Amino acid sequence: MEATSMHDISISRFKKIFADSPCIGMGDDFFIMDVNISESHQPLAHPCRFDGFMVIYCISGHITLNVNLEEHELKSGMLFLNPPGNIVRVNELVDSVKTDLRYVCVMMSKDFVANLMLDVNKIFTKNLSFVDKPSIELDENQKNMLREHISLMAKVIQQETPFKMECIRSILSSLFYFMAGVWSERLQNGDGIEEKVSSRSRMLADQFLKLVSQYHTEYRNVGFYADKLCLTPKYLSRVIKSVTGRSAPEWIDAYVILEAKNLLKYSGLAIKEIVYRLNFPNQSVFYKFFKARTGMTPSEYRNS
Repeated sequence: MEATSMHDISISRFKKIFADSPCIGMGDDFFIMDVNISESHQPLAHPCRFDGFMVIYCISGHITLNVNLEEHELKSGMLFLNPPGNIVRVNELVDSVKTDLRYVCVMMSKDFVANLMLDVNKIFTKNLSFVDKPSIELDENQKNMLREHISLMAKVIQQETPFKMECIRSILSSLFYFMAGVWSERLQNGDGIEEKVSSRSRMLADQFLKLVSQYHTEYRNVGFYADKLCLTPKYLSRVIKSVTGRSAPEWIDAYVILEAKNLLKYSGLAIKEIVYRLNFPNQSVFYKFFKARTGMTPSEYRNS
């Protein structure tokens, strides 16, 4: 069963949410946006899953992002990199924070990135781990390099010149390798990575969480994800616990609860339709599952 939840978000929808922010790009596959948050605007206040790649560079102020149920602070001078499938929510912003907050956002569809001159799978699964470190602080040279890449892309977009798309893809390829180098250097220096956890374990945890993000509305048993990764359920559970501190079933249940809460609060769907979308056999099973993990029935949560 395939269901599109209301917190799935495309590039075109993201642009509509931030319609007042200056934006340049190439259709609905790639754009650069300079975001200032107005006092009346609370962006991405409920969980959403973006279906492409998102790069955020914080110019001033600070913001707290909840990524796959874990909080990460993004402050001035920090870079945030979000691959497809992550569930992201912006924690509530007070007006004083909104006034100071400014960041640049680069968004790319999966198809657009697939045509870049780089090995994206190698960058995102072999060299780097985004389970714990989706954001990183840049030094002055790295900030300058990032700004120069973004500025050059903006200038190319504004030009009427042959091979514009090829130019943008070349610059983006350079930007991805630059970011990969920054993260790799920090990880090699032990920034945020514990020695007792192997790179393979972190890679498996990354892959597991991506699969859970994709399939949690259909499959809640660890065996399904272990089969996808060609592992035994016991071994996968041990790896996930060692890397994240949570068991594999806890992660699966957390994603399902997050999805259920989002649908209850924002979709307007009848509970029986939510039960169907989340692939529960009946409302009774869903009610027991939800209450055991939240302390509330679905109806109580919806009305809270």
